[in-house]
Amino acid sequence: SSPCGHFAGWKFPENLAESFKEQGNAYYSKKDYSQAFNYYTKAIDACPKNASYYGNRAATLMMLCRFREALEDSQQAVRLDDCFMKGHLREGKCHLSLGNAMAANRCFQKVLELEPSNREAQQEKKNAAALLEYQRMADFGFEKRDFRKVVFCMDRALALASACHRFKILKAECLALLGRYPEAQSVASDILRMDSTNADALYVRGLCLYYEDCIDKAVQFFVQALRMAPDHEKARLACRNAKALKAKKEEGNQAFKNNNYEAAYQLYTEALAIDPNNIKTNAKLYCNRATAGAKLKKVDQAIEDCTNAIKLDDTYIKAYLRRAQCYMDTEQYEEAVRDYEKVYQTEKTSDHKQMLKKAQMELKKSKRKDYYKVLGVGKNATEDEIKKAYRKRALMHHPDRHSSATPEVQKEEEKKFKEVGEAFTVLSDPKKKVRYDNGHDLEDDGCFDGGDFDANNIFRAFFGGHSGGFTFDSNSGPGNFFFQFG
Repeated sequence: SSPCGHFAGWKFPENLAESFKEQGNAYYSKKDYSQAFNYYTKAIDACPKNASYYGNRAATLMMLCRFREALEDSQQAVRLDDCFMKGHLREGKCHLSLGNAMAANRCFQKVLELEPSNREAQQEKKNAAALLEYQRMADFGFEKRDFRKVVFCMDRALALASACHRFKILKAECLALLGRYPEAQSVASDILRMDSTNADALYVRGLCLYYEDCIDKAVQFFVQALRMAPDHEKARLACRNAKALKAKKEEGNQAFKNNNYEAAYQLYTEALAIDPNNIKTNAKLYCNRATAGAKLKKVDQAIEDCTNAIKLDDTYIKAYLRRAQCYMDTEQYEEAVRDYEKVYQTEKTSDHKQMLKKAQMELKKSKRKDYYKVLGVGKNATEDEIKKAYRKRALMHHPDRHSSATPEVQKEEEKKFKEVGEAFTVLSDPKKKVRYDNGHDLEDDGCFDGGDFDANNIFRAFFGGHSGGFTFDSNSGPGNFFFQFG
């Protein structure tokens, strides 16, 4: 019996269907697949039981990347003719493009039963085996949290199965977990353009927003994904984490605003335990905890928290500024300068420039002789306290007091005596003291040029300008001496 239908009581001419098919073939060869599709459809309408027409339309749909429809047509073709080798081959290719490697393998096996030497089927069978192997490696990589490996495997798999949403979603999820959010967003958006209700794509969009610390927007996407697929476990977990993280962080911020720094510190610690994968939010939480820690005088922990924040996000200016301030507070000026330089390179503002200059000045000051330390007084010492300190230290280190000591000791004490004289010369002169306190290098200013500085002159001037020497009683304690006038 004829495979063609009947029209208005008379047999529809088969050559009309063939004519449509020939026109479809002509458009196909010109790569005008949309028109080819239209004519193959007319041929099918004219003769719905002809396997080759479905096979041709399947080939056209494949060129249009409409693999699901192409799969249906190729399946219909082999239902009509089980020995239609091209139909089985196209069905296998559609399965492969959609990521169904095992179903594809069965189709290619059928082709090889019909035609054992078919090279295309042999090659496609190898492709199906390779696809299964990439899937296996990706599953293992995901389990081991080796997300780069998964992305690598999915790129290889998608080269064979370009229309597989499952592979695209897995790749996008791993890109998000690697912090490559724009790439992940792009993949998810492509899928949503084709299928706006795809729960997996909605989940990945939410995941990207969640990891970029846009938690409210992220929750909206997770809720939408759960509306489409109520059993979506990953979306449920991410939604729960997002809400918990937001609540805990806000509690910590409120406690900090209320000056309850201990509570804030504890709440930030609890928030950090919620989701180790949320790099951006955790960087902020570490920095917030560092701020609370600094208020609690836990400066070392605050520095460590800032370092952890920077490890998670090396562009996080706030963490560098917080750590630099902690370094300043603990007089670690080289580290402070390094952090302020990093900040100023990134954001060249006048405030950042001032901070850097201040740190550089403190570093310079820290490398000079500390005259306050030499005299054993604090930086706010009065004129009288400076004089008393000089009297005590000058007598302690005077060379005459150590005349019977070894040459090494004599040399060391003479050096200290000179330093005590330098310190007194600077700190007892209001102008020099101001310049010294402001970080100027007085040696650069020529205060002690050319070795002309004489500590003995300072000593004699302080003790009344006696031309005679001092005689020290070496058997008594430091500071015991008597004058012997010449």
